[in-house]
Amino acid sequence: MRVFTTLPQEDLRKVGPAAQAIEADGFTGVSTQENRHDPFLSLAVAGVATKRIELHTGVAISFPRSPMVAANIGWDLAASTDGRFTLGLGSQIRPHNEKRFSVPWSAPAPRMREYIQAVRAIWAAWKGDGKLSYEGKHYRFTLMTPNFVPEPYDAPAPRIGLAAVGPAMLKVAAEESDAAKLHVFCTRQYLENRIMPILAEGIAKAGRKREDFEISGGGFLVTGKDDEAVAKLFDWVRYRVAFYGSTPAYWPVFEEHGIGDLGRKLNAMTKAGQWDKIATEVSDDVVHLFAAVGRHDQIAKAIEARFGGLVDSVSASASASKPSDLPPDLIQDITRIPTLYRPAA
Repeated sequence: MRVFTTLPQEDLRKVGPAAQAIEADGFTGVSTQENRHDPFLSLAVAGVATKRIELHTGVAISFPRSPMVAANIGWDLAASTDGRFTLGLGSQIRPHNEKRFSVPWSAPAPRMREYIQAVRAIWAAWKGDGKLSYEGKHYRFTLMTPNFVPEPYDAPAPRIGLAAVGPAMLKVAAEESDAAKLHVFCTRQYLENRIMPILAEGIAKAGRKREDFEISGGGFLVTGKDDEAVAKLFDWVRYRVAFYGSTPAYWPVFEEHGIGDLGRKLNAMTKAGQWDKIATEVSDDVVHLFAAVGRHDQIAKAIEARFGGLVDSVSASASASKPSDLPPDLIQDITRIPTLYRPAA
């Protein structure tokens, strides 16, 4: 099992020491989000401060950036870190695209398919695999003179991961990307019955093997050094389940377990402004559906039971207030959990 955590994106001066501590503790890598801060800057700092850990955007929002812009940033990060960078992309929802980023909206899955294809075409041209010539419905790239080709580097072009929730985007992830980054609002049953069949079909259609494709996320980790710490995080996750569960787009997960009425009730409560009460509607049993739960001496077995055989990577970001709260020996225990994905050497 691969184990990731997050960086302190709010202050670039903290990134180098934090990344070095994360590397020393034995984490597989770090990921960043595009919420309050840019997802690339802190990875650049972390990359030059470390030698081993992988660097992922988890995720960068695609459509506000031209594929050319994403390709440039990804190339530079990979070149500066001996190929340790993975470009994690996500579409975000329509209101954020139109009202937060002020970019036009269209059906996201077909556009994302072209986006990934375009980025790969640009990288291929820079790697010397022929003239840049990509033409689709949404993107067109046919101009690349020598002045704009970045210096070469020896490692392969970056991997691309795709955040996917619904069937259409899951299909694109399996057919076009190297990794599916799943939402935390997910249960093992939903993974087995709804997500894995789509990914398996797409991977086969693309002519690849499962061991070449990474599946990450798909649930929460709830852990701490003692029962009190676990209980505190358990209640935090309870609220997150209520928060996500109030949104209709996530109701299929509830429906899979025959508790669709819970989503509708949560939605009505949020519309009534009862945000401070929604967590009380989520029982302990429901929280356990969405999370691996246990103290540090219990959590490795809980992770294997909750994610084992399905997911290749988990994030400890929600399991500790800082990376050092997850002891190095526990990280090693988690990394010993068997997975299907086999990273290239």
